[in-house]
Amino acid sequence: MMVSPTGGTVMANDTGCRSSRERKGRTGRTAMDQGMGRARQCPYTSGLSGRSPHQEQAVDRQVWTTRSLLAWLTEALERKGVESGRLCAEMLLAHVLGCERMRLYLDPDRPASPEERHRLRELAARALKHEPVQYLVEEAWFFSLPFAVDRRVLIPRPSTETIVEHVLQRERAGAATEPRGRSARIADVCTGSGCIAIALAKHMPHAKVVATDVSAAALEVARTNVQRHGVSDRVLLLEGDLLEPLQRREAGSFLTDVADAPSPAEYDYLVSNPPYIPDSEWHDPEMMGRNVKGHEPEIALRGGPDGLTFIRRLVSEGPVLLRTGGMLAVEVAASTAQSALELARTNPLLGHCAILKDGDGLPRVLIGERRG
Repeated sequence: MMVSPTGGTVMANDTGCRSSRERKGRTGRTAMDQGMGRARQCPYTSGLSGRSPHQEQAVDRQVWTTRSLLAWLTEALERKGVESGRLCAEMLLAHVLGCERMRLYLDPDRPASPEERHRLRELAARALKHEPVQYLVEEAWFFSLPFAVDRRVLIPRPSTETIVEHVLQRERAGAATEPRGRSARIADVCTGSGCIAIALAKHMPHAKVVATDVSAAALEVARTNVQRHGVSDRVLLLEGDLLEPLQRREAGSFLTDVADAPSPAEYDYLVSNPPYIPDSEWHDPEMMGRNVKGHEPEIALRGGPDGLTFIRRLVSEGPVLLRTGGMLAVEVAASTAQSALELARTNPLLGHCAILKDGDGLPRVLIGERRG
């Protein structure tokens, strides 16, 4: 229990705002180190009850600046084991103050209003009860781009950026050796917030992306992000089961600019971050943090008994939608990466199959190239 900037108390239960897919996909620890500092002496007593009127007045008179609020919140988060406590504190405080995180350090002596202090205390209490900070501020960053997020979609993680990085590297290399003569055609299956589709569209100015999801609610969030980033003319959002929407005439017309055109079945890239958590991990409290299982959408997480239910379909049915030389790239769990690779190698339409490692050196993305 810690005294808050409003004079009340915040009950800290355990981890709160860590983003547990950052290091080990959807179930492991985050990429950022946890800083567990020694508790700083708080200037107030440790509870609302039992305080004298003089102490209450002292709370009201206390000037809480950006600097002191950041120190208080960082300590509160770190003392209770919240990973990336400093980063979480920065995100929450910047959100409450309506500024960029850098501004916290450019104007550290700015006094906070009582309303700002009250709002910060409310968010801190939720963060300390395992609610992801990205949901609290309704924003997450992916590939240096901001995305609106809420409980309808997964929180984008740095590990997923491996897909975007590989596509861009391959595209740059291919542009010099194998001119396509048309815009790149990309399929993003299980798009969620739309982060992969939008990041690729932003970095490939002439590409067209068909992004699909079975969740209408998730596509509402994706649509917000598509509009936010100004790529509505190059990203088509379709609701449907896995690969089915990619074969619609609507997709064909969008990709070819020909009215009522059949789907070309010639995508250059088929990328996906599907549900891939095995049931054994889903039911293991040591593997699944409460900030994930208690808040992020189950439909986007669980991949069946072995975690390969959707990956199996993508590997078996996806290659027929690629042009010769087109690439399949699917995020997988580190624990099932080898099994996913073996599945891919059984498909005669796929060659050059491999597993890419993410920024933390963990097996993360299955890739394969469509054979002629």
